Amino acid sequence: MLQWKDVIQYASNGNPEPDRKVEKTEQEWRDQLTTEQFRITRQKGTEMAFSSEMCSLFEPALYSCVCCDTLLFNAEQKFESGSGWPSFTQPIKQNAIAYHQDNSHGMIRIETTCNTCGAHLGHVFPDGPKPSGLRYCMNAVALKKVTDQSLESERETQNIQTATFGGGCFWCTEAIFDRLEGVTQVRSGYAGGKVKNPAYREVCSGNTGHAEVVQVDYDPNIINYSDLIRIHLTTHDPTTLNQQGADRGTQYRSIILVNNDQEREIAEQIIKEVQGEAYEDLIVTEVKPFTSFYEAEPEHQNFYNRQPQYGYCQAVIDPKLAKFKMLYAEKIKQ
Repeated sequence: MLQWKDVIQYASNGNPEPDRKVEKTEQEWRDQLTTEQFRITRQKGTEMAFSSEMCSLFEPALYSCVCCDTLLFNAEQKFESGSGWPSFTQPIKQNAIAYHQDNSHGMIRIETTCNTCGAHLGHVFPDGPKPSGLRYCMNAVALKKVTDQSLESERETQNIQTATFGGGCFWCTEAIFDRLEGVTQVRSGYAGGKVKNPAYREVCSGNTGHAEVVQVDYDPNIINYSDLIRIHLTTHDPTTLNQQGADRGTQYRSIILVNNDQEREIAEQIIKEVQGEAYEDLIVTEVKPFTSFYEAEPEHQNFYNRQPQYGYCQAVIDPKLAKFKMLYAEKIKQ
């Protein structure tokens, strides 16, 4: 979960890498957008307060950038701020938004832009509701409501599916899945518990019910769900209950969160196969329905790739990666 300190860090030291970049000429943007959309998003304009009905819309929905269609916000994080502009507590992904110090109009503020195309969205303030304390104050003109049908159609066109696994510290699990051919993105976070929007310290207490997990976006035409399950079960120890090496606690449990009955059947079948092939001790991996995923703080994302010299990375992750590369050399990204 992003907090004000994370926003300041991004604005001061550089923004997260976006999933993609969209660049167009000024004339191309003018041809694509309405006059008002161009004024707001490309010329850093501001719409009049209370000028959009979006302020009072709170039904389930996703909101994308009006310029490039990048998903930015989920209505689950939307709230009534009374400011006259649509307000959210979190972006849909931590790398969806870019942050810039804005000294215009005699004020010091943090401007928010689409991290994909640079569209001006609005500003973010540290006066939102807990637990994040953030208020993303957005121009409604800069946002486009995305229907479930159009979102599903887009995912089908891209043929991307998502799997969720936990096997100890998510720094380890992320480093492994990030190297697989066919995996397009890996996000570290928390799932399997009941507390909404937990922070890392809360999860470490063992009181949230959440496990440290990764969400893996993958192309099933390149790597299938069965392969992901098998790789997961053979790159951590699924026979130790609530423990991976020196990491102890329910947050480190071995877990597979399935999206449907078909995935459950596949997971249970692969567990049986791996049990007979690789382990004498009983596999205790939990298999349960997926409900919610809460993305971990920015400092936990892409951890191994950013800090390979960190002591834990050298002592724990390096040996796991060596085993992974030995077992699955043909499935590793070139």
